[in-house]
Amino acid sequence: MFDRHAGGESAVLVHIDFRHDLSQDKNQEDLSEFVELVRSAGLKVLDIVTAKRGSPDPKYFIGSGKIDEIISIKNATDAELIIFNHSLSPAQERNIEKEVKARVINRIGLILDIFAQRAFTFEGKLQVELAQLKHLSTRLVRGWTHLERQKGGIGMRGPGETQLETDRRLLRDRIKYIERRLDKVGKQREQGRRSRKRANIKTISIVGYTNAGKSTLFNLATDSDVLAEDKLFATLDPTLRRLSLPQGTDVILADTVGFIRHLPHDLVAAFRATLEESVEANVLLHVIDAASDRREENIEEVLKVLTQIGADKIPMLQVFNKIDAIEGAEPRIDRDDTGKPIRVWVSALKDIGMGLLQDAIEELAMDEQLIADLKIPPSEGRLRGYLYELSAIEEEAYSEHGDLLLKVQLPKADWVRLERKLDKDLSGYILNSD
Repeated sequence: MFDRHAGGESAVLVHIDFRHDLSQDKNQEDLSEFVELVRSAGLKVLDIVTAKRGSPDPKYFIGSGKIDEIISIKNATDAELIIFNHSLSPAQERNIEKEVKARVINRIGLILDIFAQRAFTFEGKLQVELAQLKHLSTRLVRGWTHLERQKGGIGMRGPGETQLETDRRLLRDRIKYIERRLDKVGKQREQGRRSRKRANIKTISIVGYTNAGKSTLFNLATDSDVLAEDKLFATLDPTLRRLSLPQGTDVILADTVGFIRHLPHDLVAAFRATLEESVEANVLLHVIDAASDRREENIEEVLKVLTQIGADKIPMLQVFNKIDAIEGAEPRIDRDDTGKPIRVWVSALKDIGMGLLQDAIEELAMDEQLIADLKIPPSEGRLRGYLYELSAIEEEAYSEHGDLLLKVQLPKADWVRLERKLDKDLSGYILNSD
């Protein structure tokens, strides 16, 4: 690649505010999350450069005056990295590096580095490498000093492929190889999910904004020892454990990677196999830091990602965690107009309200069932096949006109997934339901 400066452990941070309609407090909160990301990567923050702009500068993203300020700070502190809390184009990264004579990383590169540090399993490492390669493939643009086609002359003639083309081809080959390996892992996970469905064991997937306390809650509920730290993205690799609920119901509880604002699309795509634990779950536990000043915004960001991966229709229970940090907050279950649990207030760290949470989980897991009589035309044999795969058919008969009459019982989440898979509304096939 072009002669990039080496990385290091000390950094100057750059945060630009393009949102003049928001208060300074909210801007500072966004900046504090950026600082927490940097510290989660194990870096030392030397200084922070902030500015306000109406729009990014095409060449440097920031103005030339701020470039001079960064150069001055870099020279005074011997900073090894300049980290932007934004997405930079490859050309902008290169232009800034040429000016400041230090390595420049944007927000996506920072998150990828944290993920690389947190990946411990074979699957996790593959997923991180895939995301890194997809990100790197966008950086191979006019960034090389040896891109001229191989010149003529003795010892210089070749196939005519530039170094850039060679590297792109090698990247594509490696990406395809990793995607094949991850597809194999995904099929193995799918076999496990099918076994659980045949045994009628439901899966409860924990989702939420990073550092909301998901792993602490998971450890307390399942008596496990998953890494739980006060860091962003402390958990990367998914973990599944059996949980016995108060009335004797056994479920599988899955701890998954946390979400964050502007989560890179390549990361979402690369972690498809992991996120499928959420997509295929019967119930989602949306763990929320109840004491956070940005609680509502964090909820919105999580819902965006759930919509992106196709998990937005799955029954959800909100878990407002960390109530020990809220004065006067008491553990309780909030219910909707029908009496169904929609929200539980707990503190996983202090073990407050966990019994209420288990009661709510059991109530949802048992209640979210579709028990119905179906009338399916002969042309919809594929639907019958899917219902058999889900072990949902209890009785089967045929009408005098050849229609298939089925009595089925399956989780409502599975019914929603069937509609998505077949890309059609199946409610017209329901004669009656409980």
